[in-house]
Formats: sequence, structure tokens, C-alpha cells
Amino acid sequence: MSVLAAFMVPHPPMIIPEVGRGSEEQIRETIRAYEQVADEIAALKPDTLLITSPHSVLYADYFHISPGSGAEGSFRRFGASGVRFSERYDTELVEQICALAEAENLPAGTLGERDAALDHGTMVPLWFIRNRYAGGKLVRIGLSGLPLSEHYRLGQILARAVEDTGRRAVLVASGDLSHKLQAYGPYGFAPEGPEYDRRLMDVCGRAAFGELFAFDENFCEKAAECGHRSFVMMAGALDGLGVKAAVLSHQDVTGVGYGICTFYPKGTDAERHFLKAYQETTERECREKAEKSDAYVRLARASVEAWVRRHERLSVPAGLPDEMLTRRAGTFVSLHRNGRLRGCIGTIAATRRSVAEEILQNAVGACSQDPRFSSVTEAELSSLEISVDVLGELEPVASLRELDVKRYGVVVSHGMKRGLLLPNLEGVDTVEEQVRIARQKGGIQENDPYRLERFEVVRHF
Repeated sequence: MSVLAAFMVPHPPMIIPEVGRGSEEQIRETIRAYEQVADEIAALKPDTLLITSPHSVLYADYFHISPGSGAEGSFRRFGASGVRFSERYDTELVEQICALAEAENLPAGTLGERDAALDHGTMVPLWFIRNRYAGGKLVRIGLSGLPLSEHYRLGQILARAVEDTGRRAVLVASGDLSHKLQAYGPYGFAPEGPEYDRRLMDVCGRAAFGELFAFDENFCEKAAECGHRSFVMMAGALDGLGVKAAVLSHQDVTGVGYGICTFYPKGTDAERHFLKAYQETTERECREKAEKSDAYVRLARASVEAWVRRHERLSVPAGLPDEMLTRRAGTFVSLHRNGRLRGCIGTIAATRRSVAEEILQNAVGACSQDPRFSSVTEAELSSLEISVDVLGELEPVASLRELDVKRYGVVVSHGMKRGLLLPNLEGVDTVEEQVRIARQKGGIQENDPYRLERFEVVRHF
């Protein structure tokens, strides 16, 4: 049996009367829609409620699924300690989800619980549901810093586990929309905020889940949304199914977007395998870029593939342009996958006899030695985008006025500590932000005196 239905809901604590103390009346439209969701769930009489929450335990590279037989929680931190919950977990379904994730090599499971108490991203939906329906056990799933594609994959696994166990289950995707819709709101205004809400509600109103992958990470960050990964996981749970979607409400009166939609499966639909289509498109685009790339990038890609496939370090091949063989310079090799950084290693100044040798060395480092990431796997190679930056000479600068975030990279130094940031990086829009990130990368404290140097790069795609 597939998931009976899925629901996209927000989680503002103020919507709970004991927390809002009257202020919840600002979002009466959202309350009415939430009550309708609760009525629909009660009519379905599910055995299990799967709730995905941005405020459950979150890791950069792992999906945490709450372990044990159950959990409790309250709105104490929001001034309403009398509003309490005691929920039982569906342990059999959790075990099946974990088993399928392990078989699919997806990093998900019950390890690493830091706080067993129910979070407000879970309790706000439960408050409405439990007012209408007391049955059904709970499965609580956290999000992660992994790509959207991995969230979709976990959604697929949730649906398979539901089918394997024969559960009557509904999925509740908890998440607010943009937090930057109004200047008077608690997080201020950003133009990306209203644009995010408009696009998201349009996509969900049409159940056009494939378009969820088109939301750029930096755009989502500037919009300050918190639910996008939750919604993508929900989409994965409905993969390959026709869906009847309905928008019940969308409000932004508090400066935060609250959207509520319902999704009911209507049978199989071979045209709605969105992750497969997304991966095919991504791989095709990567192949096309690779075919058009210059000798610098082709050399970096050959080095990455030789290391990942055979653990082999390449020697400098014949036929390279003379400047790659005669020039010495620092280089950075950057890897991206699905629009996200996947590895970046480089040298500020030359350490090898030629740019070609520098690229070969740093390409291996980017795919296997960047401490922020696990090593690149062979399955990732077909969707890997690679760029190479060749650095110019370092020039000392006396002030931030001599920097340009688009033109110059920056090196920040304090004693033996040095931090570098390349120019023209997506999401880095000001010199102050560029210097701050470079300083942090070098372990340089905010009040430490530091020196600034700038450099230009030639970027090869």
C-alpha cells in the first residue's frame, strides 16, 4: 500500500493558542486550512504518521530518524509548558526504513540522537492532528545538509517501507516558506523571499515536483526558507504516482510564509519519476560541458577519474598547450555536483614544476582530501562539474577599498595563519563577506590583526 496522502504544512508556534495568546488570529486563514488537513487525516484513519521536520536532529551528511519506542515534548520553551505530547513510534516501520536506506547506501538511520524531545516542527502539526485523531503511531524524520536529490531518495525509501510493512500511512511535510517577506518581520526583507513563496506555491499547486530541483541553493538561502528539503522528501514519497494537489492557504502577514497544500495519489504515472529525469538531465548537461571544456579542465577531469576509478595518479600527458607545461602558478580545482560544492583543493603559489602538474595534484586532492566532504565515488563522476582556477601573483592591499569581490580573490594572513577565498563565487556578494569567510577558513579570529593580499584568476570551465 502506497502512502495514502501527503500534506505540506507550516509550524509557527504562535498558531497554538496557549503560545499565541490572541496573536494567532493574524493567521486565521492558515488555522482554518490546518483544521481541514486534520479532518482529512482523521478521515483516512492512518496507522502511522510520518512527519519530516527541519527542527528535528539535523546533520550535514546524515538523515536522523528518531529511535526508541516513543518520545515526549511540550511548548515549554515558547511559554506554554502545559501543551504536552506523548507519542509512540512505529518501530517496525523505522527498522524497515533503516534497512532499505542501508541497502541503497543512503546515509540514514537512528544514530546520533542529541535530543529525544519532540521538536516544534513536529508538535505544531501534531497539535492540529491530535485534536481530530488520536490514533496512529509516529515516525519522525530529520532533514540534512545533503543535496536535494538525496532527500528525494529518502522519500522514495519511505514509500517503499510503507508498502513493505503494509501500513496505512500519511506523510506530513513540516516546513515554513520564506522568513524574509516583510521589512517589519523578525528576519527583515529580501527580494528572494516573495519570489520563493510565489514559485513554491505554484509548483506545489500543480504538483510539478520535478521543478523543486530547480531552486538554487543560494536563492533558497537568501529567501531564508526552512521547508524546501522537507517538501522534496515528500515529493520523493509520491514518486511515479499521479497526484491530485490542492492549495488550501498561503499567508505572509507576519513576514514568514505559511503554505498548506494537500496531495492525494491517483495511481501510477510513468511520466512522474522526477529524480530519474533530473539525474538524466544533469548528466547530459555535464557531458555537454565536458565536451566543450578546455585542456585545463580536461586534465583535471582525467586526474579525478583515474584516481576515483583506479586509485591511480596520472603523469603529465603529451599534447598539452605550452603554457601549461612552462608556466608555474598556484591552482585550485573545484568540483560541483547538483549545484553544490563537492570538493575544492588548491595551492596559493606554485608547488610543482608546471601548471599541469599542479592541476593533476590538486584534482586528486579535490576528490579525495577535502576534509569537508567524503571522497567522490565512481557513481558521481557522470554528474560532476569541474572548474580550474589559475592564480596570478599576490598583491598586498591596504584596505577593503582595493578589493573587488568579482575580480579579485583575497588572502587574509595573521602570523602563520592564512585563509584564501577565490573571486566571483556564487552567494558571496560583498568584500566584507569575502574577507570574513577567508578569515574563518584560516582560523583567524575577528579581533586578530591581519594582512590582506589580492590576486586575479583565470577560471577554466
